[in-house]
Amino acid sequence: MIPRSVLASAVAALLVGCLSIESSPTAMNDEEKQILDVLEDMAESQGRGKHNVSREDGRLLRLLTEATDAKHVVEIGTANGYSGIWFCLALRTTGGRLTTHEIDAGLAALARENFSRAGVDQMTTVVEGNAHEGVTQLQGPIDILFLDADKSGYIDYLEKLLPLVRPGGLVVAHNMQPMMADPKYVEAITSNPDLETIFLNKSLWGGVGVTMKKRDDRPQGGEAAPAIGP
Repeated sequence: MIPRSVLASAVAALLVGCLSIESSPTAMNDEEKQILDVLEDMAESQGRGKHNVSREDGRLLRLLTEATDAKHVVEIGTANGYSGIWFCLALRTTGGRLTTHEIDAGLAALARENFSRAGVDQMTTVVEGNAHEGVTQLQGPIDILFLDADKSGYIDYLEKLLPLVRPGGLVVAHNMQPMMADPKYVEAITSNPDLETIFLNKSLWGGVGVTMKKRDDRPQGGEAAPAIGP
């Protein structure tokens, strides 16, 4: 006879599976279909060993970029360009651009090839070399900063680039589950009163931290905003 506890666990797992809601990206035009087809091919043929974001995390990046009408996205950790192309799905509609940093010359070359295949190479700039040094040449404003490189380096990137992130802009960090996240970075984004942070898509090897740089809610001149209502 199956123990009740085991049976209850099995039923609960089945219910969770039945109740989960999933969707797949759908193309609204031929240009978008071309990009989605390239992303699918990359996931199948280039995914192994590239430490790419998951498809769901990529879709999240696209949603955040388009919803914020981002004009300048800065990515640390290009890899083969998979996450960058998700960004470009949105940037092609916002009129924005992607600046992405990669220390590995071979991966940078592969990313350029993939950007060209997807037809987004004109909106991307791949910067080769140590990003800790390269980011000092960046100019603001940055609408979205995406961190997906050396986890212990996140705090350095944050300190150097947060001043360039516009008010209302986002700092998005990948691999933010407890086994991989740098405690110093987590402390920095959760204890600073000028920032608001949530953690999404928490999986074994994923996890995304989304941090907003708060806007100053005071009108010019420092006066309190007028009350609304009777």
